[in-house]
Amino acid sequence: MNTKAFKTLLSAVLIVLLSSFTVLLLEDTRPTVYIIGDSTVKNGDGKGKGQLWGWGSIFSNFFDTSRIRVRNHAIGGRSSRTFLTEGRWEAILKELKPGDYVLMQFGHNDGGALDDTARARGTIKGTGEETKDIYNPIRKVQETVHTYGWYMRKYANEAKEKGATAIICSPVPRNIFKDGKVERADENYGKWAAETATATGAYFLPLNTLVADEYEALGPDKVKAFFPGDHTHTNEAGAALNARAVVKGLQQLQGCALTGYLAAQ
Repeated sequence: MNTKAFKTLLSAVLIVLLSSFTVLLLEDTRPTVYIIGDSTVKNGDGKGKGQLWGWGSIFSNFFDTSRIRVRNHAIGGRSSRTFLTEGRWEAILKELKPGDYVLMQFGHNDGGALDDTARARGTIKGTGEETKDIYNPIRKVQETVHTYGWYMRKYANEAKEKGATAIICSPVPRNIFKDGKVERADENYGKWAAETATATGAYFLPLNTLVADEYEALGPDKVKAFFPGDHTHTNEAGAALNARAVVKGLQQLQGCALTGYLAAQ
């Protein structure tokens, strides 16, 4: 090989090596927090009527995002069932890697009908293995519907199989007061979320209780200001309160490494 050919080959090799090195430098190695849930977790983000927000869209404000990424994949109107059947969970699984986190909160839409023509998003109540075969008029397919707990177990178990940390939240409470007390989910979705965490070895964050305690301390008149349109969806101030409650709950979880990425407040 003559000198000119050798120099050409050497230049080509150096270009390939430099390109590969550049790719490695640019590759984002930060862990990721994937948030999945419904409109109480992600809503209009300040756009449209009422300026509605979900707590997941404010969650990243509490973290050092130079060391960890926060990806809010929650979407309004979804239940633990429809987030799965629409392929949204599958898309996250393709990206999920060891060291990541999955923070999940469902329940607000799980109580709907299983096969109504409007949304067909309900799940069977509880955490058992019961199923019901239906025709889904939205997707136009036969579908086997499971319990709320079954879907939540699937998320938690599959996240853990990927080497990620699963954190199950009970759903935030609605603005429903009776005799100064907030209506809680202790006998339904809050209870079932806790049972699912125990069954899967996931972390459980009692978000329903944490937020309800905050609401009761503030009183119904002040809490009403967080809900510009109905008793479920919050404005930015309400979403911020809920996000702070999530952070508080994380700090109370023994051994949860996610708190190591919190920003100095």
